[in-house]
Amino acid sequence: MKKEKAAPKAEKKEKTAPETEEKAPETEEQPVEEKKEPTAEEKLQEALDAEKDKYIRLYAEYDNYRKRTSAEKLQIYDDAKADAVKELLPLADSMTNALAQFEGKDVPEEFGKGIALIAQQLKQSFEKLKVEPFGEVGDAFDPALHNAVSTVEDENLPENAISAVYQKGYKIGDKIIRHAMVVVANS
Repeated sequence: MKKEKAAPKAEKKEKTAPETEEKAPETEEQPVEEKKEPTAEEKLQEALDAEKDKYIRLYAEYDNYRKRTSAEKLQIYDDAKADAVKELLPLADSMTNALAQFEGKDVPEEFGKGIALIAQQLKQSFEKLKVEPFGEVGDAFDPALHNAVSTVEDENLPENAISAVYQKGYKIGDKIIRHAMVVVANS
């Protein structure tokens, strides 16, 4: 009798075994069993790759910081130069007005030469600093560069041309230090 009992158990095991094999692919336990543990070499390679990535990112961040601070230093220098030149512009205007007052008048020659010399030195200093004057009679009016004080009708000048300059404008490169105050013709 013991043999008979043992036989039915074996049959039951055989029946249940195919059922579990069919159900096994559906369960999530099988992929876990197939997953291999990474080797020590693979772990070291992953750690090296992670450190290499951190280093590359840090280097790029430092390079961007260096470029940004360099550009900021140049901007600060340009702004300081523009501020210093702005303080000298009234002197340039006074020199231009003084020279205009001496023309055609009986003034001692020494005064005229002295004022002309000072004006020439100021002009040379502006050239060294790359300061450029703009706003001449006959130039085309540009609202980005010129401040129109008034308008006049003048048949001798084209449309939107500068007919008179009250105050010259100055710039360093593309940076406007002072806009020119002008009268626009035929606008």
